[in-house]
Amino acid sequence: MGVLDGWRLCPICGEAIARAAEHVECPACGFVQYAHSAVTASVLPEDGERVLLARRAHEPFRGLWDVVGGFVGEGEHPLEGLRREVREETGLEIEVDRLLGIWMGDYAGRATLNLFWTGRLGPGTAQASDDVSELRWFARDALPSASELAFDGLIATVLETWVASGHCVDRSVQTDARAKPARPEDGTASGA
Repeated sequence: MGVLDGWRLCPICGEAIARAAEHVECPACGFVQYAHSAVTASVLPEDGERVLLARRAHEPFRGLWDVVGGFVGEGEHPLEGLRREVREETGLEIEVDRLLGIWMGDYAGRATLNLFWTGRLGPGTAQASDDVSELRWFARDALPSASELAFDGLIATVLETWVASGHCVDRSVQTDARAKPARPEDGTASGA
C-alpha cells in the first residue's frame, strides 16, 4: 500500500484524478501529487557502552522495543524533528553526535526513509511519555533479541550497526564539568 492508494478525487477541485505509476494528476485543474516516503528521525542515546531504548505504547508493534524518535513534520529540518521527538518521548534535550545511517522501512504499509543518529541526553531523568510506555538502558552486549524489537528487523539492523561501529565508548571520564554520567544500577532511564 502506498501513499496514493485510495486517492480517487482531486483534493483541490473534487474531480476524478488520473493515476500513473508514481503520481496522480487531475485533468480538470492540473493538480499533481507524487508518491514519496515519509521521513523519520531517530537517535540512539548513548551512555558509555549503553543505549536507551523505548518500549512502544501503541500499535504498530505495541510493547516492542524501539529507538527514540519519530516522523519529521512538513518543512521541519530532520535534526529539529529529532530534538522535538526526544523532548516528547523523554522530557530531555539531546546532544546529537553523528549520523549512524539511513535505512528504508515500512510503517503500517507506508514507505519510510529513516535517519538514525547517535547522541547524548541532556541533564535530568528521562521519563517515558507521548507514545512510549517505558525507557530502559541496555548494555551493548545485552540488547533485546530481534523478536523483541519493532519494525520487522529494521531496529535490529540499526542496533547491529551501532554495535559493529565500535562507536559506543566509555564516556565515564568527562571533559565537561557540567556533564555527569548516569549509571543507575537498576537499568532505569536517567539522563547524563
